[in-house]
Amino acid sequence: MSASMPMLVTFVVYIVGMIIIGLAAYRATNNFGDYILGGRRLGSFVTALSAGASDMSGWLLMGLPGAIYLSGISESWIAIGLTIGAYLNWRIVAGRLRVHTEINHNALTLPDYFTTRFEDKSRVLRIFSAVVILIFFTIYCASGVVAGARLFESTFDMDYKTALWVGAAATIAYTFIGGFLAVSWTDTVQASLMIFALILTPVMVIIAVGGIDSSMIVIAAKNPEYLDMFKGLNFVAILSLLGWGLGYFGQPHILARFMAADSHHVIHNARRISMTWMIFCLGGAVAVGFFGIAFFSNNPTLAGNVSENGERVFIELAKLLFNPWIAGILLSAILAAVMSTLSCQLLVCSSALTEDFYKAFLRKNASQKELVWVGRLMVLLVAVIAIVLAANPDNRVLGLVAYAWAGFGAAFGPVILLSVIWSGMTRNGALAGMVVGAATVLIWKQYGWFNLYEIIPGFIFACIAIAIFSKIGSQPTEKMIARFNEAEKEFQSEKE
Repeated sequence: MSASMPMLVTFVVYIVGMIIIGLAAYRATNNFGDYILGGRRLGSFVTALSAGASDMSGWLLMGLPGAIYLSGISESWIAIGLTIGAYLNWRIVAGRLRVHTEINHNALTLPDYFTTRFEDKSRVLRIFSAVVILIFFTIYCASGVVAGARLFESTFDMDYKTALWVGAAATIAYTFIGGFLAVSWTDTVQASLMIFALILTPVMVIIAVGGIDSSMIVIAAKNPEYLDMFKGLNFVAILSLLGWGLGYFGQPHILARFMAADSHHVIHNARRISMTWMIFCLGGAVAVGFFGIAFFSNNPTLAGNVSENGERVFIELAKLLFNPWIAGILLSAILAAVMSTLSCQLLVCSSALTEDFYKAFLRKNASQKELVWVGRLMVLLVAVIAIVLAANPDNRVLGLVAYAWAGFGAAFGPVILLSVIWSGMTRNGALAGMVVGAATVLIWKQYGWFNLYEIIPGFIFACIAIAIFSKIGSQPTEKMIARFNEAEKEFQSEKE
């Protein structure tokens, strides 16, 4: 039996398990609110791990270890920025957003929340924000499909087009069948698998090299700059890497987890669980790349695939250091990371199409059963478009992912953040913030001024635009202020 057979069997068992969870979620899905937000009944553990898994895609097990392996510990600044941003998002936004979305007509999507929070009768906020979600997330979905295809292609020597459909099929199946509950329950399993892989693998690498001290000596001998946190980085470069953390405030697939919590009572424990999971996972990913330098320096004849592509460092270490059956479980963690993020993105796109276009403009009185099935059809539609975009692995889809993270962070982040802490924010301010944030990202990226990551000026300028335009034109109505005060009172009364 070839070494790849146990890994293939492990992958198949894992995928079948995810589909079974989808079928279980199908039985618990009774209406569109269940399909989109799980009926707002997620506990702290599922909320925490689902938020983490939906955030960390294949980048966690491939991109970050690869960057560390090629450039050294200085690449870990982005992990530090993400950790800080995620904590502030949990601390400031999570509980408040859960309360505000419920008080504002039980909003199921971000465009729905913007419309009711700011009493936007023109519905321009709904249309603009839904379009932004659809454009950026369709690109995100395509990148996820490509990542899944590359995993199957490289692990099992599949043809790329075959790997494309195999990699996407399972995710589409359980998302289509079970909706948000299926996505959240499978996220919990996937997050557990990811942390297991990212704790076990670096430990085994360190043992194989002879311990931490031996590893550090080998790494220093290869290139002392690998140990330098500031290697080749000036203040702007470090600020740009840390700036990735700002993106958390505006990511719809992460914010949806806050909205779906049973109550904001669970957010406190969820934050602790999620941040612990995130720190261990990011630390493990950094350790895989860093100690992988020592392993392949001692074993240069085994470094073939890694020399060609640093992002394969986790894959090659798993294959070399573990029994094929264990390696299959560890490599399933990459599939878990890809599937968890892709499923969330498919569902957010589906909810935008169904709630913010179909129900809002075409069928206002559609039944719950009709909306659930339209939501399922929208999952298929977005998935097909994503697969078409991913059909050419050499296109620029993957390069546009940075646009999406910065675009969401700058267009939605300041609007979400200020909408839950400032009662004086208006529709004009929200619209100006979205437009200025998105425009700044696109323009700044084009010209690359000061080599500063575009999310930072985008976030700052969006905040300024919100403050200025909220003072221009109509001010918040008494009902808007009353709802805001009610939400804040409820949040403060139950706060930790």
